[in-house]
Amino acid sequence: MDAAVLEQILNETFDHAVVHHGYTNYLRDYEVVVHMAADPGTGVEPSYRRYLFRYCIEAHCETAVAAKTWRLSLDDRLIDHETGADLDGFVWGVKWHPMYPGAKLLPPSDTARRWSAILGIDFHDVLIETNAHRLSLLFSDLQVTEVPVGYTPFVAD
Repeated sequence: MDAAVLEQILNETFDHAVVHHGYTNYLRDYEVVVHMAADPGTGVEPSYRRYLFRYCIEAHCETAVAAKTWRLSLDDRLIDHETGADLDGFVWGVKWHPMYPGAKLLPPSDTARRWSAILGIDFHDVLIETNAHRLSLLFSDLQVTEVPVGYTPFVAD
């Protein structure tokens, strides 16, 4: 995948909302589902897009929430918006993360170059930052598709 095209696609996610991220049920690819919402005055309807990071060799997720805030956010009532709305702490129950500062293509790492040489396809490093998580992915290709409202990624039986 061309780096300039990849950067353009990632830039489109800025300031929208991540509603899900994780490996797919077949465990090769990593998906990030983003709620894309425009200013209501534009007339553009909100949509949900699935960003499928194909051939994802590595995914690392860490908190972006400060330790001081974590200390205030251990109460299980905070995992539900209704019961956590009036409490101090991070309300996990909003069930989305603003894509801010956003997603960016990083310079190729030694690991990306090594996997490119091994498999004969290009690999890319991306950093996705929200107010709750920092996600770094090492992958080869990105596919973007619209998914219906209520799209549910793999749910275990």
